[in-house]
Amino acid sequence: MNKPLRRIAMFCGILVLALLVRTNYIQYVRADELNANEHNRRVQIERYAHERGNIIVDGESVTGSVETTDGDFKYKRVWKNGPMWAPVTGYSSQAFDSSQLESIEDGILTGNSDQLFFDRTLSMFTSEKKTGGNIVTTLNGAAQRAAFKGLGAKKGAVAAIDPQTGAILALASTPSYDPSVFAGNSMKDSDARQKLLSDKDKPMLNRALRETYPPGSTFKVVTAAAALENGLYTDIDEETDSPLPWRLPLSTNLLQNEGDIPCENASLREALRWSCNTVFGKMSDDLGNEKMIEQADKFGFNEEVFTPVRADASIYPKDNRPQNAMAGIGQASNRTTPLQMAMVASAIANDGKLMQPYMVSQRQAPNLDVIYTHEKEEIGRPLSGENAQKVQEMMETVVADGTGTNAQIDGVTVGGKTGTAQHGLNNSEKPYAWFISYAKTDSGSPVAVAVVVEDGDANRDDISGGGLAAPIAKSVMKAVLDGK
Repeated sequence: MNKPLRRIAMFCGILVLALLVRTNYIQYVRADELNANEHNRRVQIERYAHERGNIIVDGESVTGSVETTDGDFKYKRVWKNGPMWAPVTGYSSQAFDSSQLESIEDGILTGNSDQLFFDRTLSMFTSEKKTGGNIVTTLNGAAQRAAFKGLGAKKGAVAAIDPQTGAILALASTPSYDPSVFAGNSMKDSDARQKLLSDKDKPMLNRALRETYPPGSTFKVVTAAAALENGLYTDIDEETDSPLPWRLPLSTNLLQNEGDIPCENASLREALRWSCNTVFGKMSDDLGNEKMIEQADKFGFNEEVFTPVRADASIYPKDNRPQNAMAGIGQASNRTTPLQMAMVASAIANDGKLMQPYMVSQRQAPNLDVIYTHEKEEIGRPLSGENAQKVQEMMETVVADGTGTNAQIDGVTVGGKTGTAQHGLNNSEKPYAWFISYAKTDSGSPVAVAVVVEDGDANRDDISGGGLAAPIAKSVMKAVLDGK
């Protein structure tokens, strides 16, 4: 070979080698980066080229996939009773990505997770059609229906937990939305989503996880737990040091009770039964802000909660004495999600043991083989078993013969606490109605519930936790008990 040809051959060889290096660099080194690039339409096309796996409740799917004829995407997501299940599943949209379980478990649902590598490899040899895996939830269909029906047209939320395992049994939020209306990639889908985003009632807000409210008098069970745990009181039937009237510390303002109720030096049991602000406000002040924060933290306050869907952190704040006294009765800057208050009720019902709340029990391969099973996890003991049982006695008195009688269930021991939380500057807005509760059987408590209702249409004097929220909690507890 002459010298010019040899040079040309060497140059071509270098070009081929450079091409091989570049190709391998793009395919392997930058693969993840390119796959994650929002402008890589091939990834989206592949994502919707086959049927998505399903989200399962009570052995039945609450989601599905349908073929489309528009554009590059072959399948799109649909829901069965979308508004009821949206607070659990979230949405999956060809145009607007996904949220909640649909987002967190996307790898399993699309079949692209590393956990499904063997299945994908096997399908290459068997020529089987690619499908996604399934997500099996802990949700109880009857409890979810009871929660959604109970809230009805009112704004509000329900969270129900199995205290013994942490399994989430119901997670409802109203008003809600149907994720199917913007699951596609058309202008109609875009308009439907924009309409939801513009709605002043915020139907896409998951109030059970992402809205924090003043907990009102439901928080008094936390203050009672703090008093018992710190030895401020040991006997729930002894008189407390609670004068009437009681003046807020460093203030000329008197803390008021609702109505003519027997609160002067009332015992813990009677103070919770009648929801005495003066008793629990002074109790919070006697304990001090640091000990109140410590007790709230033990129940899960001041940290985000992952179910695996993220729930906003509930807040018991660092504050001055007057504000700490008000926070001890669930007002001031005290803010909480319904999920957090369900966690409080569940820890008390479970003799002081707080379990990690979760709503994915299993992940399944496309052939239904189980590739993951959740193991229950204890995340703390906010109060001793002895003190938890004392608080149970107090909460059971509230339902048996106090402000929570609307939660009574024939033949079942129910504990609860009502709350009517002030809302707006100087309580100018209509208050929030709260109720937290648990039902008890011979084998322990199978369900704890938190309900909050924002009923803007109700007369102000008719808004109460016992009147609006307790009947909803009762229906959810009964739905769980009837299935046992």
